[in-house]
Amino acid sequence: MQLGLNTFGDVHPGPDGQPLSDAQVIRDVLAEGIQADRVGLDFFGVGEHHRSDFAISAPDTVLAGLATATETIRLGTAVSVLSSDDPVRLYQRFATVDALSSGRAEVVLGRGSFTESFPLFGFDLQDYERLFEEKLELFSRLQSEGPITWEGGLRPAIDGLEVHPKTESGRLPAWIAVGGSPQSVVRAAHYEMPVIFAIIGGSPTAFAAFAQHYRRALEHFGKPELPVAWHSPGHVAETDEQAREEFFPAQAHNHAVIGRERGWPPLSREAFEQMAGPDGAYYVGSPETVARKIVRHQKALGAARFDLKYAVGTLSHSAMMRSIELYGTEVRRLVQDMLAD
Repeated sequence: MQLGLNTFGDVHPGPDGQPLSDAQVIRDVLAEGIQADRVGLDFFGVGEHHRSDFAISAPDTVLAGLATATETIRLGTAVSVLSSDDPVRLYQRFATVDALSSGRAEVVLGRGSFTESFPLFGFDLQDYERLFEEKLELFSRLQSEGPITWEGGLRPAIDGLEVHPKTESGRLPAWIAVGGSPQSVVRAAHYEMPVIFAIIGGSPTAFAAFAQHYRRALEHFGKPELPVAWHSPGHVAETDEQAREEFFPAQAHNHAVIGRERGWPPLSREAFEQMAGPDGAYYVGSPETVARKIVRHQKALGAARFDLKYAVGTLSHSAMMRSIELYGTEVRRLVQDMLAD
């Protein structure tokens, strides 16, 4: 069972209460990734967004910086918006991160739950599904790292060309991020890519059916067994009360900003407490509380990795650094002990 972290580089206030610059947030993320490596965590993922509340739009550049400042932690995305990117350039950039990190790079591919990148890079939202399907097929071909011949309808064809640099292992690992649809897990199985479920609401145990559907699809396509992972928001502090009091206003702020765009009601304290409870999707509390919840849901999903989205809304850098420390030391140890028992 591996434990990882995710961040989108949420723009949060500094000591004076004013929002930090994007540049400072990015520097803070670098420090948080180094902290994650220092405490022995397995994975550090950086998301891609193109809006004012998130500072990171070029994950590969941030990860390249981390590649030369860390030693053992795997480095990847959470997620890369493949639909509005070029698969060839994406592969080249992450093969470069892989070289800088001595083989620790991976990429998580997704369609993106936000759509700002589509008009920014000149893509039509009417092609949302088709863009992802065509580009995913091309990316899967690129993983062979041999001559590529490919033709689609939304990107120029490639005829017998090779892409450089190549990875030393011969294949850049790639996951597919899934929000919870049968079609998405079948697609991942078809392309022989592991899946990571983005579980930001409801109960993670509800995704057990999708995990089983994915495994049946792998068997149907004659593919080898592949890992399943999941990602959810959360925060670790010394006590349950401290963790919830620190996390609730930050999550409520984040929920309100996105909710104004999507028609969500405000996050009530009652709804928050339910999500932070044993069956909810928020992993908030003391190390023991968070560890027990991870183990409970790991057993339901049969998952190989859990990624905690530790950066949320207005949560301060110092609180996040402490959360990372507790997660990588106490939570990690408790999860290992509980699974061994």
